[in-house]
Amino acid sequence: MPEMPLQDILSPLQTPAFTSWGAPTSWAELFGFISGAVCVWLVARQNIWSWPIGLLNNALFLVLFFAAKLYADAALQVVFAILGVYGWYRWLRPRDQRALMRVRRTTAREWATLAVCGVFGVGAVTHWLTSSTDSPVPFWDSTVLVLSLLATYGQANKLLESWWLWITVDVISVPLYASRSLYLTAILYAGFLLLCLVGLRDWSRDLTLRAVEHPA
Repeated sequence: MPEMPLQDILSPLQTPAFTSWGAPTSWAELFGFISGAVCVWLVARQNIWSWPIGLLNNALFLVLFFAAKLYADAALQVVFAILGVYGWYRWLRPRDQRALMRVRRTTAREWATLAVCGVFGVGAVTHWLTSSTDSPVPFWDSTVLVLSLLATYGQANKLLESWWLWITVDVISVPLYASRSLYLTAILYAGFLLLCLVGLRDWSRDLTLRAVEHPA
């Protein structure tokens, strides 16, 4: 049986599902919208099903962003998938087997490490996009990539402040995706912003409640 070329397999996802604001919206963008919204909603509730649904979302957005020439965002989906497997494992098997992993604050050392990684990461990816691709927005594309990786690390380890990183990503992503005519995805990230605020509130409540019940 002859093998189908990859493009033939992906082409149904790249065909328009409908047109919005004068621009076609592909099936990949539509399904990415749905799976992404469900994923963040589940993360805010610390539901482990957020991880497998997130992996599906990564596959869809990989197709979407590559077609839109957002190469850093496309590459990000591959790394997201790897970190998603890591996060799924961490939530299933926390280091402290006596209790489920709990929300905690980011330490000063962790913040310093994240800041250094962020600065060098954005610089390196921006240079790569500028010199090796036809990306129209190398700096903002790389910023979304690097901050998203740092936020995913924090999410996998239930760091409360990971929500602030996600909020920053969403604020940047809404105009970025709109500039590439990915209007439905821009709306999705506006919704992500609201869900991140809910997640920040819920995780903060969890941390405060635990502090009251088990004071140091």
